[in-house]
Amino acid sequence: MSDLKYVILDLVQKHLPGPEYFIVEVKIERGVDKTKILILVDADQGMTIASCALLSRALAGELETSELLVEAYTLEVSSPGLDYPLTEKRQYLKNIGRSLKVYLLSGEEVLGKLKEVEEQGIKLVVVKKEKGKKSVEEELSIFSNEIKKSVVQVSFN
Repeated sequence: MSDLKYVILDLVQKHLPGPEYFIVEVKIERGVDKTKILILVDADQGMTIASCALLSRALAGELETSELLVEAYTLEVSSPGLDYPLTEKRQYLKNIGRSLKVYLLSGEEVLGKLKEVEEQGIKLVVVKKEKGKKSVEEELSIFSNEIKKSVVQVSFN
């Protein structure tokens, strides 16, 4: 990780509006004529546009006065969208009860309702369907080190 990324992570942490907010990702993409800084922040109860704007203004002010970047740059502060993979334990915790599609390192995909976040992974309730039999729900524990990515499934029910 670059020194700039560490400095920006520290700045973001310093300007988070409260303890319920947390950093999901900081990306720095250096272009030919401009650097793009993307900061994804989430909160236990969800992010608001106002919180993103407040954080963006505070960071922009810090970046200008510190002169960390001498080249032109764009700063984008956002919350991860619903289709953005879950990466932090706190993201899993806030999505308990929602349906997840979990992509495993083995190549397998598991669809189920997130029941619990455990120390070493997650617990899903999955529906098992066998031909000619009734569907049954079953709990499935998945270790964190087996997960490639997890995505919340949007439900319109």
